[in-house]
Amino acid sequence: MSQLVVLPQLDPTAYQRHSLHADDRVWVEKNCYIDICIELVHALGLEPLAMLPFVLATDFEGDQWTFFKPPHGELRELYGLDFQELNVWRPLADHAQTHLAEGKLISTEADAFYLPDTAGTDYQRQHTKTTIVIQSFDLERRRLGYFHNAGYYALEGDDFAHLFRVGVAPDPTFMPLFAEVVRIDRLVHRPVEELRVRARELLRRHLALKPGDNPVQRFGRRFATDLPWITGEGLAFYHAWAFATVRQLGAAFELASLHLQWLGDAALVPASDAFSRLSQTAKAFILKAARAVNGKRALDAAPMFDEMAAAWQSGMDTLTAQLPPA
Repeated sequence: MSQLVVLPQLDPTAYQRHSLHADDRVWVEKNCYIDICIELVHALGLEPLAMLPFVLATDFEGDQWTFFKPPHGELRELYGLDFQELNVWRPLADHAQTHLAEGKLISTEADAFYLPDTAGTDYQRQHTKTTIVIQSFDLERRRLGYFHNAGYYALEGDDFAHLFRVGVAPDPTFMPLFAEVVRIDRLVHRPVEELRVRARELLRRHLALKPGDNPVQRFGRRFATDLPWITGEGLAFYHAWAFATVRQLGAAFELASLHLQWLGDAALVPASDAFSRLSQTAKAFILKAARAVNGKRALDAAPMFDEMAAAWQSGMDTLTAQLPPA
């Protein structure tokens, strides 16, 4: 049998994604890395809501917001998951066969041009770097089962061949993509209340790492300066800019809001509500700015930035009062 499968219970045609990726979320997809972590943890029978305190440290980095990823040490601490960089010293297909046979998964960068789940955006349209988790691999039949974005999917045939460079002539200029081995042999299934206790301590830890000033205000000033440039570059450029900025801001604080709800502490509800307002305003902004850029119209975004900045400050002030440093 040529197929290697780590989680045999998964079926891409019947996979039920986690509620963090429900259709009614403000941001169904956040970024490729946190999305695959959410679904991997979920598929392993664990609760991804516990790992989200790290989003509090999300900051405006000048030309983008933090591309937020769960710290590997915290994934180990909460769930026993172990992420280690894979030294891709031979073809990735060879590594996949070795590690999946040993019950390990592989997280790897991939070209969305060959990922059918991106139909309507990148698939067969444009080459875009993203991240997937390989959990089912069949080199002989050229079939792959993989986590990507908000779900679990399958691909085969030419897409498989291009992703893994099967039947492609050797290219000395080809640079291997970044990959990680994910060990799941030491999983820990903690009771929900224990997860909440641990998550609350992580929340205190990441609250101490929050930006020293209000990052939304900095973002607003930068946007006012950059808007003529963004408008001049056109709508496709705007979408790339918006993914790197507004989507990361909005998605991070929707996750923060949902995490605080999950903790079940009434004292944290005002912070959850504030972060929810921030996330929803970011979604309204991304649509309003797209219309302005597409129509090359002027846009006074100051009121929306003021609203988002006030929500960020309110949420952080509430958390600081309720979770003072240890």
